[in-house]
Amino acid sequence: MLQENVDYYINEQGLFVFTKEYHLKRGYCCKNKCLHCPWNYGKPRPPREIKNK
Repeated sequence: MLQENVDYYINEQGLFVFTKEYHLKRGYCCKNKCLHCPWNYGKPRPPREIKNK
């Protein structure tokens, strides 16, 4: 059973938003670019440093 403010919350637009805790309990990434994705799917990666030799 989902618990409000633990597994999800309702945002200003009235939409359900799953929390990081919910995603971790579920155990896998759904690849929908969720706001609180603990796997950071779809989030931009920081630029890699180029090492000069």
